[in-house]
Amino acid sequence: MTKVDLTNPIYHDNDAAREHLESLLWPLGPVCPRCGVSGARTTKLNGKSTRPGVHKCKDCRKPFTVTIGTVMERSKVPLCKWVLAAQLMASSKKGMSAKQLERMLGTNYETAWFLFHRLRECAIDPERGPVGGGNKVVEVDETYVGGKAKNAHNGKPIPKKHAVVSLVEREGEVRSFHVTNVNSKTLRPIIVKNADRKSYLMTDESVVYPKVGEEFSGHGTVNHSAREYVRGNFWYTNTVESYFALLKRGIMGSFHNVSEAHLYRYLAEFDFRHNTRDLTDGERANELLAGAKGKRLMYHQPSQTANA
Repeated sequence: MTKVDLTNPIYHDNDAAREHLESLLWPLGPVCPRCGVSGARTTKLNGKSTRPGVHKCKDCRKPFTVTIGTVMERSKVPLCKWVLAAQLMASSKKGMSAKQLERMLGTNYETAWFLFHRLRECAIDPERGPVGGGNKVVEVDETYVGGKAKNAHNGKPIPKKHAVVSLVEREGEVRSFHVTNVNSKTLRPIIVKNADRKSYLMTDESVVYPKVGEEFSGHGTVNHSAREYVRGNFWYTNTVESYFALLKRGIMGSFHNVSEAHLYRYLAEFDFRHNTRDLTDGERANELLAGAKGKRLMYHQPSQTANA
């Protein structure tokens, strides 16, 4: 695997970081984020009083930079720190806490928290298609993330456990969702929307799955309550269980506690790393930054691309 050179100017110099972002978000040249024109209909401003990277649209007559219309718009955080934060998130297999990012970037906790949550929005792809397909197996299972009673101390309340359901295509991608309750009413819409019905559905023995399994090309189960985990080298849910193992180690070891309001963002982060596991860390970071387009968030504005 190609190692990332953290001495690269894009992690320390704002001009280099801006040019790097321009190459990712404008691969064919500057594009006006307001009216969409590009090429000869835009011009770069080079005046002495103009900050670097400003362009002007000849149609709408508005100035713009590469950060307009992205999660980085109007941010006071230097662009080089945005790029470095994306690299750290992309290369941290079990995630990285905002406290750790605070120490590494030399910022305060609020800034680090701000950076990571907006980068998690970059990981969300609202146009992603379903997993699976003909002759493919999709494993489905649910788990719970949250605090444990034995870890409660000093009279503090135990953090509520939250249900998560994941659909994993073997040798393919994963889709994870936070659900309020684990039952057929909440799980069926998620499964039929996010798994191709030509797929072979693989689950445990839960009573939630047999009915929805009838809508797929086939449905197999393993009986975990009877300590059956693999049968015939085909019937198993070990792929999705392995994903849950990494997710839980990240939440318990790196984040310790995840609020229900932001859980979908953490799931998007772990899904993103799984789905780009064949890329190098540098390529994964570039993919994350490329997802910043069209996702500007205001402080009091909820995500419009939530996947749960």
